[in-house]
Amino acid sequence: MSNRNDFVNSLKNLTVQDLENKILDDEMRLKKLKFAHTVSPLENPMSIRDLRKDLARAKTELQKRKLGVQTENN
Repeated sequence: MSNRNDFVNSLKNLTVQDLENKILDDEMRLKKLKFAHTVSPLENPMSIRDLRKDLARAKTELQKRKLGVQTENN
């Protein structure tokens, strides 16, 4: 659980440009992982799910910033 919180906190420290770059990089990694898993099974198939969830968290943080939403932890 603290791993997820650490990840979310690290996203809050990124600039909008860095966050957008991270999202693009993660989307490419996800596509490559899915393709690799289709060709031959991955050693850890849960990495696809973890990356997909991290990508969703990053997109959520970016959307919050665009809308100007304040969170309770700020």
